[in-house]
Amino acid sequence: MRLGPEDNSDNPLMLQFFTWDTLHPDMSWWQHFEREVPRLAKMGFTQAWLPPPNKAAEVDGRGYDAYDLWDLGEFDQKGSIRTRWGTRQELLKACEAAKGFGIDIIIDTVLNHKLGGDRTEVFNAVPSNPENRLKDAGPVREIEGWTAFDFPGRGDKYSSMRWNEEHFTGIDWDHRTRTKAIYRIVGKDHKGWSHHVDSELGNYDYLLGLDIDYRHLAVQQDLLEWGPWILETMGATGFRLDAIKHIDYRFLLNFIKHSRQKSGRLNMFAVVEAEYWSGNLKSILPYIRIFGGETAFFDVPLHMNFCQAGRKRARYDLRRIFNDTLVSMKPDHAVTFVDNHDTVEGKSLESWVENFFKAQAYALILLRGSGHPCVFYGDLYPNRECYNENIARSLALLIKARKMFAYGATEDYFIQKNCIGFVRMGDQTHPGCAVILSNREDDSTMYVHAIRMNVGKKYAGTDFRSFMQEGGKVTIDDEGWGEFTCFASHVQVWVRSD
Repeated sequence: MRLGPEDNSDNPLMLQFFTWDTLHPDMSWWQHFEREVPRLAKMGFTQAWLPPPNKAAEVDGRGYDAYDLWDLGEFDQKGSIRTRWGTRQELLKACEAAKGFGIDIIIDTVLNHKLGGDRTEVFNAVPSNPENRLKDAGPVREIEGWTAFDFPGRGDKYSSMRWNEEHFTGIDWDHRTRTKAIYRIVGKDHKGWSHHVDSELGNYDYLLGLDIDYRHLAVQQDLLEWGPWILETMGATGFRLDAIKHIDYRFLLNFIKHSRQKSGRLNMFAVVEAEYWSGNLKSILPYIRIFGGETAFFDVPLHMNFCQAGRKRARYDLRRIFNDTLVSMKPDHAVTFVDNHDTVEGKSLESWVENFFKAQAYALILLRGSGHPCVFYGDLYPNRECYNENIARSLALLIKARKMFAYGATEDYFIQKNCIGFVRMGDQTHPGCAVILSNREDDSTMYVHAIRMNVGKKYAGTDFRSFMQEGGKVTIDDEGWGEFTCFASHVQVWVRSD
């Protein structure tokens, strides 16, 4: 799959360009992105994962509360013409700027559900046991739900599809009795929950809002037309697919293949959010088999290892940091990350990697040869949710080191519990680097770690310098060995002196 423009020989790198709450105080988000494009390209980013561009059910909705996928901030619907992120015109202008600077656009795609219906309808439904969706929690009853979507602002432009209760499998709100529950819609041609979803809670078809039924031919047709349309409209090169374990995987496979073929983007990038936050690799592997190489997956097990390393500090054995991770077992399928909009403290998943280990974690995804790393906007840009100036400074240096030095084979020196190192051996045009990181805490003095690593005989007699800070020198012996150091609870990158 495409990880960036084909004429770019530097390491590819993705940026998630949003947090959950952050908005720019002086301009729309799309305008902010457009303004940052030249800087991001210079830093070495080749992909920008943007938030859902569609009209949300709420004026300030992030787009995950999907109301109308065909409205990109063009029509007066749900209290506003623009979306939370800006207008359609601003979005397309920003995408064009990104393309001009060699940054691919990745669209956050919400296909599991809809919210914000325009009218209620009355229909029969059965409450499901929330702990086992395959069991009923009561008899069939008549309920009233917000299941009719008329799209009064858009009309028939782009799509003439009008949604109603026959296009959904379930709903979580009976407006007549003001009761919240998980209702499975029954009657007419309804077939119940999809069988081609995750088996958690018996059947995990239902997540929230109005659950879309992808066995309905009209639903399939509308979304299969939307996929190539949104790619071509935004000039995008791929999708981040949200909540895939709740969606009929047969349709998702068809959606990905159809979007590639119809848009002509045969190497279209696709990454899915399996949303397994237990860190259990065995839960993800079946989906990798199902999707058969058509998508990449976020490496949640690695993220959870980072989270544990941050919490346990010196008690965590760094030699185990890649144990049971996607990047260690299926590196070609792994999108590695440290944090994202869901992991921030106070959000739904709250598995934030503590600042104590954040720079070390980024070094492990940015400077090694396996996996496709994704940087989080919240760690790089000032914001009220999670920003730390020291982390941002270190992250910028690590991104620069990735662009300039992190090439060639990776040789590991995972020798000590509290300090590990690795060497990138370089290639014909990049010199490589040596990396060492620590999770040791030392309250009395600045403890210095040392690991003897080999950078290759070609560097015999040369000096390596510290890249992360001023000062420091390592002389390489005749066999290519040097003793590389870093301070406790820090990360250090060593590069050949000019």
